Amino acid sequence: MNAINGQSAKVSYHYILVDSIRIAYREAGETGSPVLLLLHGFPSSSHMFRNVIPQLARYFHVVAPDLPGFGFSEIPHPNVFKYSFENYAVLVSHFLEQLKIDKASFYLFDYGAPILMRLLTQRPEMAEMLVFQNGNIYNEGVGDVLKDIGKLFGEDTFEKFF
Repeated sequence: MNAINGQSAKVSYHYILVDSIRIAYREAGETGSPVLLLLHGFPSSSHMFRNVIPQLARYFHVVAPDLPGFGFSEIPHPNVFKYSFENYAVLVSHFLEQLKIDKASFYLFDYGAPILMRLLTQRPEMAEMLVFQNGNIYNEGVGDVLKDIGKLFGEDTFEKFF
């Protein structure tokens, strides 16, 4: 725990079942404070926020989930969960619903940006504040190398997995 204003900011670690997938998340700050969702990118997890969560908890109720396939969350088989920005957006929406969060500020890093922007196009009333870092919200913003790699996901080839 880190000392903040003479007090320790306690970060707690939880699991929740969302759409039959076990999701890990970190949480800190007072319930009732404005909510701040920290959404990590590739190839990270909520661990990337470990040092800033206690600082932000002075002002916010901070929630930082690990997306499926990252951190301590479950890694569902691709036959069970299609790894796409759209499906991640649905899962994050259901995650927020289960935690009874209907309005929040959002910090979006890398993959977090296209995931949450898909959610917010369906539910714009949820956003109080958006902070983007190193994130694209459109396919054209993805570089040619990633576009070529993305083509492999549509093919059933050995190269797809290595």
